Amino acid sequence: MSKISRLWDTKNKDDEWWSSFVTAPLGVLLNYVVVDIKWITPNLITAVSFLIAVLSALFIIEGGSFNFLIAAILIHLSHVFDCMDGQMARYRKTSTASGSYFDRVTDQIQVTIWFGAVGYADYLQSGAVLPVFLSFVGVAFYSLRGYVKYVAIHVEMSRNSGYLQEMDHLAQINNKPIIAGYGFGFLANLKWFITEQRKILLFNEGVFIFMLSLALVINQLTLMLWVFCVSQLFFGLYRSWEHGRKIDLNQNLAIEK
Repeated sequence: MSKISRLWDTKNKDDEWWSSFVTAPLGVLLNYVVVDIKWITPNLITAVSFLIAVLSALFIIEGGSFNFLIAAILIHLSHVFDCMDGQMARYRKTSTASGSYFDRVTDQIQVTIWFGAVGYADYLQSGAVLPVFLSFVGVAFYSLRGYVKYVAIHVEMSRNSGYLQEMDHLAQINNKPIIAGYGFGFLANLKWFITEQRKILLFNEGVFIFMLSLALVINQLTLMLWVFCVSQLFFGLYRSWEHGRKIDLNQNLAIEK
């Protein structure tokens, strides 16, 4: 198997919307160049991704069309590196729990500082407090989406110590094969690309990368903040209800057994 094929195999099979066909493939291409350079480690790439994200937020706060354009480019670059670290770790077979932890923590912080910076920049432009409120609500309910997931895991583990093993087993059973990308024909890739577009409705981080950068380029910050706020309010509440319902169903199944 060629190097590019092995790198493509490290790409997440169920990437988020924009990550799936833009930033993750770019990460594969960059890894092709640097993955064999030993001093460049996945943790180093995670740190660089985070620093670039912070730098992009500073450009947003500074304001102005040119600074917004630079910020949009930096946001994309940060996300490419965010894809690269996991790919490199899987390629080298050096994945660690601490690496995964810091990757996810920095991802959460990045979303917070990006939308906090946009809310502030829009406030300076418009003189209205509404953008700050929209960014606050959006970030809060985006965080809730992740929080309820781990609360649900804690609750399930308190009832069933083997819960994580059961979930891992189900994940292995439902593991999706690679059906597109390097080595696949045009029609297979076209079908995959079209199918991937439905993921935009999930309004996760991959969607934010595109949405945030586009809003900065065309300077439509308030509209973007409204979309962010409403989508995260919906998904935060929906995920809370969904996890609660699953906990109740699992408890009832345990009682029946």
